[in-house]
Amino acid sequence: MKVRELVEKFDLTVVAGEAGLNRDVQGGFCGDLLSEVMGNAGIGCVWMTVQAHQNIVAVAVLREMAAIIITGGATPAPETVDKADLEGIPVMIYPGTSFELSGKIYADL
Repeated sequence: MKVRELVEKFDLTVVAGEAGLNRDVQGGFCGDLLSEVMGNAGIGCVWMTVQAHQNIVAVAVLREMAAIIITGGATPAPETVDKADLEGIPVMIYPGTSFELSGKIYADL
C-alpha cells in the first residue's frame, strides 16, 4: 500500500511532505516516547503519534519511515511542517486515537 492510499482510505489530512506520498507502507508503529520509537519502529512503517514537534521528522528520517500520522487532533508546529517538507516525509493528521487508526490500518494491510 502507498501512503497516498492511506490518505484516501482513512480521510487523513496531509499537512507536509507531499513529495513522499508514493512511498510504500510496510507496517505500522504507535508510540510517543522518541527513544522507544528510534529503537523499535520498523523501516518503511507509518508512525502514529501525538507528538507534533520537529524531532518527530528526525526520528522518521533515521528509521526510514514511510510517513507520520499525528493523532488525537494535535497539529504540527510550523517548524515540523518545514522540516518534513525539506525531508520529503509525509505528515498527516487524524482526529481519532492511534489505537483506533492502527486497528483500521492493520485490518487493511
